Amino acid sequence: MPSILGTRVLRREDRGFLTSGAIYTADIEDSRLDGAVHATYVRSTMAHAGIEVDVSEAVTMPGVVAVFKASDLDGPKAIPGPVPVFPESMLNWPLLAGDRVRFVGEAVAVVLSEHPSQGEDAAEAVLVDYDPLPAVVDPEMALANEVLVHEDVGTNISVDFTDLGMATGYSDDDFFSDCEVVVSGRVAQPRTAAAPLEVRSAACAWEDGRVILWISNQAPHMTRGALTSLYGEQVAAGIRVLVGDVGGGFGAKIAPYPEEALLPWISSRLGRPVRWFESRTENMSAMGPGRGHIHRYTLGGTRDGDLTHYRLDVLVDGGAYARIGAFLPMFTLPMTVGVYDIPNVETTARSVVTNTAPLEAYRGAGRPEATLTIERAVDVFAAEIGIDPVEVRRRNYLPADVFPVTTSVGTEYDTGDYEASLDLALGAAGLDALRAEQRRRRDSGSPKQLGIGVATYVEMTAGPAPGGDEFGRVEITAEGKARVFSGSLSHGQSHRTTFSMIVADQLGISPDDVELIQGDTDLVEHGSGTMASKSTQLGGSAIHDAAGIVVSEARRLAADLLEAGVDDVVLDADTGRFHVVGSPAVDLSWADVAAAADEGALVAESKERRGCTYPFGTHLAVVEVDIETGQVRLDRLVSCDDAGVIINPMIVEGQRHGGIAQGVAQALFEEVSYDADGNPLTTNFADYGIVSMAELPSFELVPLETPTPCNPLGAKGIGESGAIGSTPAVQNAVADALSYMGVTHIDIPLTPQKVWAAIDSATS
Repeated sequence: MPSILGTRVLRREDRGFLTSGAIYTADIEDSRLDGAVHATYVRSTMAHAGIEVDVSEAVTMPGVVAVFKASDLDGPKAIPGPVPVFPESMLNWPLLAGDRVRFVGEAVAVVLSEHPSQGEDAAEAVLVDYDPLPAVVDPEMALANEVLVHEDVGTNISVDFTDLGMATGYSDDDFFSDCEVVVSGRVAQPRTAAAPLEVRSAACAWEDGRVILWISNQAPHMTRGALTSLYGEQVAAGIRVLVGDVGGGFGAKIAPYPEEALLPWISSRLGRPVRWFESRTENMSAMGPGRGHIHRYTLGGTRDGDLTHYRLDVLVDGGAYARIGAFLPMFTLPMTVGVYDIPNVETTARSVVTNTAPLEAYRGAGRPEATLTIERAVDVFAAEIGIDPVEVRRRNYLPADVFPVTTSVGTEYDTGDYEASLDLALGAAGLDALRAEQRRRRDSGSPKQLGIGVATYVEMTAGPAPGGDEFGRVEITAEGKARVFSGSLSHGQSHRTTFSMIVADQLGISPDDVELIQGDTDLVEHGSGTMASKSTQLGGSAIHDAAGIVVSEARRLAADLLEAGVDDVVLDADTGRFHVVGSPAVDLSWADVAAAADEGALVAESKERRGCTYPFGTHLAVVEVDIETGQVRLDRLVSCDDAGVIINPMIVEGQRHGGIAQGVAQALFEEVSYDADGNPLTTNFADYGIVSMAELPSFELVPLETPTPCNPLGAKGIGESGAIGSTPAVQNAVADALSYMGVTHIDIPLTPQKVWAAIDSATS
């Protein structure tokens, strides 16, 4: 059959989802879970306090099998963080808090009951005596060390990236002495909730001396590794992690949480399987949020618009315990200068602990933060010198003819054409007409002012540099079909469709004849999971290479059967059959070759390390701002996003739409917030500004492909791009709408209250 790569193949996942429906972790029916008890966690209602826990009443309640607190645990006590550069007490998140709690929502006890409703009733009967301690919620206040989250450490700074050699550190004010123009600012990037459709969920059973864990998760092998580090000596037969359908992750489900990690101990202690499924309020309070950065920047250059000096300070609110979110400047710092040729750069970055939920990764994970700041800084600089921000961008882009190029912070970009993405976006948007309409509204004194915002981004996928790997295995069945094993884990990214297309293209068969196996650590030998927009370029390339090896072996077998030389035998891409060059009348199917093959002959694996890639693009947002109420409405979002070679345009467009929606939501609505005592104020969708289609226009997508040499597919990542370019475009658009009033910056989310206050301040 002709090559199907680059064509719009319908998602193979959809039929099941739209008919029988997804089978999430809470839906799993398995005989090994028969008779399972249900876990209900008792959570702290204070952000910082000494505690004593009394479970005596709860254990007597109907249906209660057991109630455990920290002192009952005779196994693992804490789950370690993923990066061992933090002080130990900050790194280790207790499975159950012992004598102190450090954020509202931290688990202090667990109730095991026959039915979930019985556990909810008993959890309310667990008495927690609190001895309140001062709480610190603001990361800038945490720097003062007046209130310590972990007293034994003596500081709230969990890591200084200058000390690690990942940031340059600062010189003195002479750094900007040659600049004709210098602008400075503060860019706050509040925490955002992943808010997956499926909240956290897990189940556990023991079988023949080994742990079986079902979990809603993005990285089953990583989860197996974390559990092995906790239970390895007690589980001689090993640990099996099973992941079925996952209703969204967005980075927050990469690593296991204490609530999930405690289940093997509970199951062992009770001799029964155990299930756990959290509520939405628990999810919003205790599942790790993302972002949580405060950046301070200084940008210098000439009055003609040349950017020459840039200084960036990154402060991360890591929450009560250091998880991967606290280490994400590892992604932010390499992307400091974005798409610009700024020769002189200085950086610092620190993460601090606060009395809030521990920070996790969130779509883009460190790269959106870098982009938002540099794109705001460029707009502020352009306003200061009185040159159109589009022109300032154009003058300072890294030119297309220098790639691959190493930036001033030492990051090597593979391919790029930033000006092309700008021109394509501007052309699709009709910039001149938009500016004319903006002038008309300003001249008429309209209460509905128009704003146009542009942002050009570049991001690192499959990083951090120098890249990563993924496991892929392809085998041919007796029927001549293909079975694919991948260490990637689809939770909405359409792996079944994309990977089937890649293998089918190599083998000359239909995608319907390709079976994908994922999410089972027994069946898939290795895997790094799905994150960092890496699945196609790493996972797809792995199965591409494995399929190529299988084809080579099949040609050798076919040559023997056809009594020809290997070099004379070809696989016809149109028919998926083997024949001698020039003699297609006598041919062999894959089933014919498989029948003649020894066991294991038509099986191949690949796990090669590949370089990370740098997708890029330009987003243009058009907003309407009601200057009487502060209400912002997004009218248009034009997006030109490069992702290298496109395997399936429909899937890529779906990823772009989803990412843009989340980026716009971050700009306009979403913020995980706390009061001064650390009480979460956004614990459900009535309080948290989750976006819906009612608030969004239909996005206008412009295609662009710049193949990368970093993998055999030429593919780059696309899952995060929309969430990176859209947020600064919308923020810049709102600032542009109000610039004639003297408004230069408003922090996201751009709520009516914030916008109205900025207008009032500028006009009073």
